[in-house]
Amino acid sequence: MTFSEQTTENPAQLLSEVEALGSRLARVRSSIGRVIFGQQEVIDQSLITLLAGGHVLLIGVPGLAKTRLVETLGVVLGLAEKRIQCTPDLMPADILGSEVLEEDEGGRRGFRFIPGPVFSQLLMADEINRASPRTQSALLQAMQERRVSVAGHYHALPQPFHVLATQNPLEQEGTYPLPEAQLDRFLLQIDVGYPDLEAERRMLVATTGIQAEESIAVMSPEDLLAAQRLIRRIPVGESVVEGILALVRSGRPETTSLAEVRSHVAWGPGPRASQALMLAAKARAVMEGRLSPSLDDVLALAGPVLRHRMALNFGARAEGVTLDDVIGRICAPLS
Repeated sequence: MTFSEQTTENPAQLLSEVEALGSRLARVRSSIGRVIFGQQEVIDQSLITLLAGGHVLLIGVPGLAKTRLVETLGVVLGLAEKRIQCTPDLMPADILGSEVLEEDEGGRRGFRFIPGPVFSQLLMADEINRASPRTQSALLQAMQERRVSVAGHYHALPQPFHVLATQNPLEQEGTYPLPEAQLDRFLLQIDVGYPDLEAERRMLVATTGIQAEESIAVMSPEDLLAAQRLIRRIPVGESVVEGILALVRSGRPETTSLAEVRSHVAWGPGPRASQALMLAAKARAVMEGRLSPSLDDVLALAGPVLRHRMALNFGARAEGVTLDDVIGRICAPLS
């Protein structure tokens, strides 16, 4: 399939829509930047995930504005936002909701469903790995199917629906590592680092005064849904398609020609990684006002797409090899 075969749309019309969305996204980034300092890459990757219609796993130590970022995204994108603090005693009903028995004035009894916090457009699952496997599996169904099942009845979730989950990489006692099937449902794993000196200085001054800056709404849920539809209409060149396939397949011990991968990787990324890379690369191109993604977009997003979809074997860990080392080797032929 060639570039021209992927779309029959008028290129001029498509370019006009891409430029309009790019301009609006620039205002979105500016509004978020008023309250989030020194995390531009984290902001951009979070927006890429939402534009691609996916979910985000944010990993970072406390105090790096992960919760603040989710709240700000809700305001700027006009999304109904809710937060869950995950703990070992959190039950599926605490997330999904439950049915209660009620009796009307005529004495008739019946069940009424009371929705839980999952019925939002932007759900923050704080410290998701502290929830029990039973609760994690309930959230997995919501993430994958965009609906939940309670007492044998399905309830559709609002559209759009995105989960932004956080994990603390420091303290692992009392946690339940997310299973591979659930990790694969996150479009990107975003590692949140410390801000640089200048950004931390600006944050210090801006947040300790009498009045702090506030973000403003730039888009609506309908605008986000329209943007997600536009992302899927973006054409992709044959070289980019082949690059994505080569990159993902070279991360699998069964299909790679790289000795480092065969000796260090226990299991590699599945086809969902290819889909994630394709959509994320399209979204990144649109954010920069380009009509089609390039291999540079693929390489920039390889880490966030692959980190949580691969696992090292014992030998690699014993030798001090990291996943970023392996991903860098996988990306080298495309650089």
